[in-house]
Amino acid sequence: MSATAALGIAPAPAPISDAFRSTMRRFPATVTVISACRNGADHGMTATAVTSLSMDPPSLIICLNNRTYLHDMLLEVPEFAVSVLTDRQAAVSEGFSGKIAPERRFDAADWVRHERGMMVLGSAHASVVCRRMGAVPYGTHTIFIGQVVDTRHSDDTIALMYENSKYCAPQHALPASQN
Repeated sequence: MSATAALGIAPAPAPISDAFRSTMRRFPATVTVISACRNGADHGMTATAVTSLSMDPPSLIICLNNRTYLHDMLLEVPEFAVSVLTDRQAAVSEGFSGKIAPERRFDAADWVRHERGMMVLGSAHASVVCRRMGAVPYGTHTIFIGQVVDTRHSDDTIALMYENSKYCAPQHALPASQN
């Protein structure tokens, strides 16, 4: 029995699924690379389904498709890293989206090995290293909960965003509301 069936989740009708997919493409999202290391082998993939979960304890969630190699890896390893890409790192995103063979992905850019074992992008807009605290399957994806064990960020870069199948970046801050 699949995890979806075990949870009593009925498949959505095709028109709803198609409309939802089209709508979600309009949600701007920060572009990240999730990375982990198992038995000395590094792996990473581009992901946009990443968000904070709690400030106490500091934690975040990432959502990965159940069919990805990294999904299975994260079920086995205790920790993972999230590197938020800058507006100048779209090529890194492309490489980790499958344009570069998995064993060559960390050859480009300034990846460094974190003291906890996984690779982190040195020039990232921000990076967070997490201890995996849980994994909740739902439908085609699994929600991984990570408790933050290390973090760093840059005040001098702009985050890379993805919206409607295009890379973009915030252009300027809007003035505060006068209401």
